[in-house]
Amino acid sequence: MIEIKISVDFSNTPGGRYIEESPNSGQQFRNDILEPKYIEAKEKNEKILVDLDDCYGFPISFLEEAFGGLARRYPKDNLLNIIEIKSEDQLSLIEKIQQYIKEANK
Repeated sequence: MIEIKISVDFSNTPGGRYIEESPNSGQQFRNDILEPKYIEAKEKNEKILVDLDDCYGFPISFLEEAFGGLARRYPKDNLLNIIEIKSEDQLSLIEKIQQYIKEANK
């Protein structure tokens, strides 16, 4: 399993939606970390565990751009089968991310 711990591999202070709007944006996380790891996981036929714990909160725009943005580029069903979300700090984020993936491009 491929693991991404956002607080360690990216930032413990996630920002807004777009790179030009704020540092540590959802767009930057998707482009620099999530999408390359997703491609790697598909090639290796593995899963990705994205750990959201130990961050100082997540703007909705960050999560939607990172995960919903990925779903606008790749098949949603495949994403939901490959990406697992871990969040002991905020359990509701798991369901929100799954919803952003499912509703991308609606």
